[in-house]
Amino acid sequence: MDQEGGHQQMAATTWEGYVDWRSRPAIVGRHGGMLAAFFVLVVEVLENLAFLANASNLVMYMAEYMHVSPSRAANDVTNFMGTAFLLALLGGFLSDAFFTTYRIYLISAAIEFLGLVILTVQAKSASLKPPPCDLANPAAVCQEVGGGKAAMLFAGLYLVALGVGGIKGSLPSHGAEQFDHSTPQGRKQRSTFFNYFVFCLSCGGLIAVTLVVWVEDNKGWQWGFGISTLAIFLSIPIFLAGSASYRNKIPSGSPLTTIFKVLIAATLNPCKSRNTSNAIASMNTSPSHATTQMAQRKQEAFEAEEEEDDPKSKEVTLPSNGSLSFLNRAVTSKPIHRSLECSVQQVEDAKVVLKLLPVFACTIILNCCLAQLSTFSVQQASTMDTKLGSLKVPPASLPIFPILFIMILAPVYDHFIVPFARRATKTEMGITHLQRIGIGLALSVLAMAVAALVEIKRKRVASHSGLLDSPGPLPITFFWIALQYLFLGSADLFTLAGLLEFFFSEAPASMRSLATALSWASLAMGYYLSTVIVSIVNGVTGNSGHRPWLKGTNLNGYHLERFYWLMCVLSGLNFLNYLFWATRYKYRSTGCSK
Repeated sequence: MDQEGGHQQMAATTWEGYVDWRSRPAIVGRHGGMLAAFFVLVVEVLENLAFLANASNLVMYMAEYMHVSPSRAANDVTNFMGTAFLLALLGGFLSDAFFTTYRIYLISAAIEFLGLVILTVQAKSASLKPPPCDLANPAAVCQEVGGGKAAMLFAGLYLVALGVGGIKGSLPSHGAEQFDHSTPQGRKQRSTFFNYFVFCLSCGGLIAVTLVVWVEDNKGWQWGFGISTLAIFLSIPIFLAGSASYRNKIPSGSPLTTIFKVLIAATLNPCKSRNTSNAIASMNTSPSHATTQMAQRKQEAFEAEEEEDDPKSKEVTLPSNGSLSFLNRAVTSKPIHRSLECSVQQVEDAKVVLKLLPVFACTIILNCCLAQLSTFSVQQASTMDTKLGSLKVPPASLPIFPILFIMILAPVYDHFIVPFARRATKTEMGITHLQRIGIGLALSVLAMAVAALVEIKRKRVASHSGLLDSPGPLPITFFWIALQYLFLGSADLFTLAGLLEFFFSEAPASMRSLATALSWASLAMGYYLSTVIVSIVNGVTGNSGHRPWLKGTNLNGYHLERFYWLMCVLSGLNFLNYLFWATRYKYRSTGCSK
C-alpha cells in the first residue's frame, strides 16, 4: 500500500510524458510555465535577427556583389528562403521522433553559425568574390559569380538554411510545450505565447532591417554577416540558461511511419473492422448461428485481451461514418501483415493530420505574395526616392513598416481584441484559429491590389519624367511601397500566429512539432511557387516574339503591375477555396469552436 501511495504521489508531482534537460521526470511547479517560455522568446529575437538581416537584403547582395540579374537574384533568394522554411519539417520530424526540441535547437543553431561564418569570410575577402563592376554603366561587362566562389556562396547559404529549418521546426513547439494544455489557464497562456512569439520574431526583424541592413549598405557586408553570426552565437548560452526550467516532451517515434502505416493498411486490408456492426452482419449470414455465436465470443475475448495490452485502442471508438471513414479499414483483427496492425488511436491520429492539410494548402498562395516583399518590392523601392529628410533609407529596410505594425498590433490583439471577443462570443477562444487565418488571407487579396496600383503609379512617374531607361532614382517617395508592406504585414500576423497555434493545438501529441512545422513549410511552398509562377509568366508572355513581363536588367521595363494583378486574382480564388474547407472543419481540441 505504501508503495502504491508513493507511486501516486510521484505521478501527481511530475509531468507525464515530459523530462528535464537531464532526461529526469519533469516536476510540476519546477518545470514549464511562463519563465521557461520567456527564454524561448528572447532566443527568437536573436534567431530571427540573424536570419532576416540577410534574407531581407540578400537580393541586393546577389545583384551588386555577385553580379546576378534581378530575376535570377529574386529566384536565388526565394529558393534559399523556401529551402530554409521547408527544412522546418525535418526539424519538427526529428523533434517528435528521435530527439527533444531542446537538442534539435542546439544542433541547428551550431549549423547556422557555421554557415554564417563561411558567408562572413567570403564577404570579407575580395578574392572570394567576382571583380567589382560599375552597375550604373550600361556598357560595363560584369562577371557573374561562378565556380568555387559560387560553391562557397551557396554552401554558406544552405548551411544557414539547414540551421534555420531546424530552429523553426523546434523552437515554437518547445515554447508551447511549457504550458499545461489540459487547463483553460494553460491554453490561454499558450495563445499569448504564440502572439508574443510573432512579436519577438518582429523585434528581431526590426533590428535586422534597420541597424544590420544599414551596416551592410554603408560599412560592408562582412560586418552585416558578422552581426548575424554574433546574434546566433549569443542565442545558444541564453537558450541554455533556461535549461533548468524547461520541460521537454519525450519523443514517441516517427509520426510519419504511423500515418503511412495507416494509409497502407487501409488500402490493403479487407473491408473489416473491429466494430460490432460487422460482427452482427456476419452472424446473420452464417449458416450456423450457435457456432458463430461461440466463435464471436472467443474473438471478442481475444480482442479484449489485445485492447488491455494496448490502452491506446480504448481511448476512442471508430465512427462508422464521417470524413476519411475509409481509414477505418486499417483497424482489423486480421491485418494482411502483422507489421500493418494499427490501433484505433493511430487511425484517429492519421485522420486528424490529413484534415489539417487543406488548411495548410490554402495558405501557400498568401506566402507566395509574401515572397514579393523580399524580391520585387525591394527592387521597386531601389528605383524610388528613399530619402527621409537628410537620411537615406536602404530599400531593404522597407519591411520596417509591417514589422512596426505587427509589434503594435500583436499586444493590442492579445490584451484588447481577444478579451473583447471572448466576452462577446462567450467562448474560450473569442476568435477561432480559422477565423484569424481567414482574415489574413482576405488582407492578402487587398495587398496585391494595392501593390498593382502602386506599380502603375511608379511607372507613370517614370514615363512622365523621361526616366524609363535610367537607373537613377525616380521623383516619387518610397512611402508608396509601404502600403503593400502594411497590408501584407498585417496578413502575416493574423495568418502565421493563427497557423502555429492551430496546428499545435489540433495535432496529436506525438506529432505537434511536425504539425507546427507545417506553418513554415507553407512559407517554403509559397517561395517555391513564386519562383515557378515567375518562370511560367515569363514563358507564356515571352511567346510570339513579345518581351516577357518579368525579364531584363531594368525594372522599369517589367510589367510588374500585371503580375501583381495576377497574384490578386489567384489570392481571391484561394480565399474562396479556404472558406469551403474552413466552414467544414470540426475542431478536436478543447476550447475551440466555430
